[in-house]
Amino acid sequence: MLLGCDTFSPDINGAARFAERLSAGLAQRGHDVHVSAPNTRHALAPTHTETIEGAEITMHRLPSVRLAWHEWLRFVWPWRSKHYARLVLDEVRPDVVHIQSHIVIGRGLAREARRRGIPVVATNHTMAENILDFTRLPEWANRIFVKLAWADAKRTFQMSAAITTPTRKAADYLEKTIDIAGVVPISCGIDMAQYTPDLSPRDGNRVVFVGRLTREKRVDVILRAIAALDPALDVVLELVGDGDQRPALEQLASELGIRGRVVFHGKATDAELRAALTRASAFAIASIAELQSIATMEAMASGLPIVAANAMALPHLVEDGRNGHLFAPDDPVDLAAKLDDVLRQTPSQRERMQRASLELVSAHDITRTLRTFEALYRGEPIPA
Repeated sequence: MLLGCDTFSPDINGAARFAERLSAGLAQRGHDVHVSAPNTRHALAPTHTETIEGAEITMHRLPSVRLAWHEWLRFVWPWRSKHYARLVLDEVRPDVVHIQSHIVIGRGLAREARRRGIPVVATNHTMAENILDFTRLPEWANRIFVKLAWADAKRTFQMSAAITTPTRKAADYLEKTIDIAGVVPISCGIDMAQYTPDLSPRDGNRVVFVGRLTREKRVDVILRAIAALDPALDVVLELVGDGDQRPALEQLASELGIRGRVVFHGKATDAELRAALTRASAFAIASIAELQSIATMEAMASGLPIVAANAMALPHLVEDGRNGHLFAPDDPVDLAAKLDDVLRQTPSQRERMQRASLELVSAHDITRTLRTFEALYRGEPIPA
């Protein structure tokens, strides 16, 4: 089988992480998995293997260029996507193609695979509105861009035998936005064995966020909430991840008088990320455009109470009062109040929230995700 990915290792984002785990999980279950993804330079790489999540994956790296004003985002020239799709399909001759976006690589593969009678499964991880941070277009042009992007997404998805997205909320959003039916919600999944919950009382208050430091993640809301907390709580905020907004966030932390209590870890290894989650007191996320949020599931698998924006798919992961709290989007005062409640809990109250996170995330076990996609690839009914 062939996965088409517009973002993949070494990129660090939710869509890339899902594609990596999916490809590795399928390979470990005995499938011959190939991945078509951007190269790290503008050159067609020879077919080779890469170790992804402990599995050997056959890679087809396509020539790509970096978006000049973005620190890591690379893309294949759109007018070359079908050409490269033909090259990869000629070599791999897959039984099924699974595209991870409709943008460039997925767009070309969907069209060429359909022409050859190869079934296509499409997964959507993207909201066109989230791309606006990268366009640098005026507002009127952004409105046109979003309209055209969703129209193109509809044309691509209509070529697919099945369309999936991580949650029911995201599926409803996609169906409504592009007037399409039958989108199947399938969790990105998580291997809970990779995370280490610590249910013992904490000797300090540490709030952690994991993710890209970009506008869409609204990390500034978290900083303002930390500044609004009672100083007696002596809260330390750990930000695990990097992005173009880091300098602005560092400046904001200084302006708020909390720079000494904010740790900017930058890019972290998996071991460092998991250690930060294990030692934290709570996880906070302010994004309002999450189609699922792998980072939130990682925090839940680490046994953390979650304080999340009441937006998009996050309410699917957080049951208010059970494994954490939901706060009003873009409201740092409400976020501070919800964090205050979590951080002042007794050890027994905290442990109840921790165990609830572990229980709720268990429904997103990666094995269930892999079985569901295998059924879609074979054209079989989805397992219960």
